[in-house]
Amino acid sequence: MSKQKLGLGSICVKEAKENKSTKPHQLPLYATSSFAFDKIEDSIDIFTGKKTGHVYSRYGNPTVDTVAQKLATLESYGTDKDAYAFLTSSGMSAISSVGMAILSHGDKILTQGNLYGGTTELFKKLFSNMGVETIFTDLNDLEGVESILAEDESIKMVYFETPANPTLACVNLRALSDLARKYNATSVIDNTFPTPYLQQPFKYDIDFVIHSTTKFLNGHGNSIAGVVIGWQESMKKKVWEVIKLAGTNCNPWDAWLINNGLKTLAVRMERHCDNAMKLASFLESHPSVNYVNYIGLESHPHHDLASSQMSGYGGMLSFEMKGGMEKALQCINSLKLATMAPTLGDVDTLVLHPATSSHLNVDRAMREANGITDGLIRVSVGIEDINDIIADFDQAMT
Repeated sequence: MSKQKLGLGSICVKEAKENKSTKPHQLPLYATSSFAFDKIEDSIDIFTGKKTGHVYSRYGNPTVDTVAQKLATLESYGTDKDAYAFLTSSGMSAISSVGMAILSHGDKILTQGNLYGGTTELFKKLFSNMGVETIFTDLNDLEGVESILAEDESIKMVYFETPANPTLACVNLRALSDLARKYNATSVIDNTFPTPYLQQPFKYDIDFVIHSTTKFLNGHGNSIAGVVIGWQESMKKKVWEVIKLAGTNCNPWDAWLINNGLKTLAVRMERHCDNAMKLASFLESHPSVNYVNYIGLESHPHHDLASSQMSGYGGMLSFEMKGGMEKALQCINSLKLATMAPTLGDVDTLVLHPATSSHLNVDRAMREANGITDGLIRVSVGIEDINDIIADFDQAMT
């Protein structure tokens, strides 16, 4: 066959020899569902675990794996942790994947009431169907947290956001990590808001970090993906098997877009932080605003805690309009520069009304008890000229 000329149709189908003389400056996009073997023995060795290699992109892909390792390096920067990471199809799939790896029927999750609304729904609607109960409590009441953990051995996961979405409430990373470990529970944090540029939970021995990479890590609003990052080798295979079998893996294109966004993460986060601080200060003094949730302000109840475990205060804030929902919606509709969009972390300023969107399906009593009121507006502060951002909010509230 090697000496026989191929037909035109076969030439069309057959992959040509890769014509590469020097390595590319940018990460290649491996848009392939599977990987070819020269010998069947190579396939057998990889499938049986005798050696590593790529076989099928749901199991692993060079583009995806390269970006995942970069994220693991960022999260473990400055620590002694040898971290690993798995990119997933979304932030929600990152949460569900790590949950399925940790939890079994009869287990419980201990978490806070002021979570992102989608996470609350995931725990209450889907995880409950798998026989996993969720206990909501004030994670800042450390005596109460210890009491709950001590009395209930079925709590296997302590899950938290800090800063939380959308009130920017913070929790004590070291204290929660220590309590979870003391009572044999796995600690998991959503680090989407601060990114590893501002907060590194592995310094406090948190077991798993998850992100919606769609947000600040990508920064440009052009992909949907998530990531699970861990450092304990004993859990690595469990997480990978869930992602492989449940099909929650990321695809190469979204991974490539994340990588592109990461190149400017440090520069963007500095500008997000600077702009958010200035906008928060403006809003705090505005007569139409009841209060501002921004951890960079000394008026925020968790300012000191955030200062102790973060290197900056991030690009997220929320504020409550006087006049409740009517005035909040009026303000949002009057904005001209800022965009109304149900996401965050992009380079442009984005606004959202939690009560009618992200937290619409969260019990009203729970929502309001955690400060997510009808008059609350969430702002993802972009990197535009700050004078333009402030002028936009000023005219919208006039």
